[in-house]
Amino acid sequence: MSSASTDTLAERFEESRGHLRAVAYRMLGSLSEAEDAVQETWLRLQRSDISAVENLGGWLTTVTGRICLDLLRSRKARGEEPLETHVPDPLVTSLDTLDPEQQALQADSVGLALLVVLDSLAPVERLAFVLHDLFAVPFDDIAPIVERTPAATRQLASRARRRVQGAPPPETDPARQREIVEAFLSAAREGDFERLVAVLDPDVLLRADAGATGLSRLVRGAHTVASGAITFQRMAPHVRVVLVNGAIGLLALPEGRPASLMSFTITGAKITELNILSDEDRLKTLTRAAL
Repeated sequence: MSSASTDTLAERFEESRGHLRAVAYRMLGSLSEAEDAVQETWLRLQRSDISAVENLGGWLTTVTGRICLDLLRSRKARGEEPLETHVPDPLVTSLDTLDPEQQALQADSVGLALLVVLDSLAPVERLAFVLHDLFAVPFDDIAPIVERTPAATRQLASRARRRVQGAPPPETDPARQREIVEAFLSAAREGDFERLVAVLDPDVLLRADAGATGLSRLVRGAHTVASGAITFQRMAPHVRVVLVNGAIGLLALPEGRPASLMSFTITGAKITELNILSDEDRLKTLTRAAL
């Protein structure tokens, strides 16, 4: 391949890079693995004869999907299924310092709670749902990747959709989100148990991912979650309001170092899910854009 044609191919690939990163992130829930998948797509493009390819963007999307499916299957084969307390990589940005690339990522982001649900799907279900429902790839194009008929592929997406749509739609108004999150924060600062319970849904789920420390946990119920108020109270003076996958969240920065990140799912003016990431090694990288 000549230098000129390589340059042209690189330009066309760069036009699709953001889209491919979005596909891979939703498939893998890991920003670093998503970048690796996109890079592998570029390498495969360089090695392929695409002279007969009419829709390069579609070809790249399906190649990225196939790479991600292989990665998900590899995780399963190695026994690396995410634990119930695993929190996928969040997209964390400051409320007031979004650059154009970050704005595009946030505008196109999916909630962290959705990524948690996607983690629970079988790899082929996740692929069918992500490519079809989130990126409008036809089932006829997805079927060869999962080695099923288009009708069977449609069923995979349907099963995944039922899991994803099992919960009521979350609050999407940032002002309303912030009002409820700040009510939670105020009650936490003051150690006010009753006010904490009042802002939590009775069946609220708290998922805390502490990484290799072994202190991860899964807690359900407003009173049980509020009973951990002493933890919130200790962190409350050090928090900064940030965007987590496009929704209002809280980043705790004692001594200026990221110690925990909290994302909220809000439904009907109540907090229905809290995802807390306190794995400091991951936080150092993931919160860089917000700092």
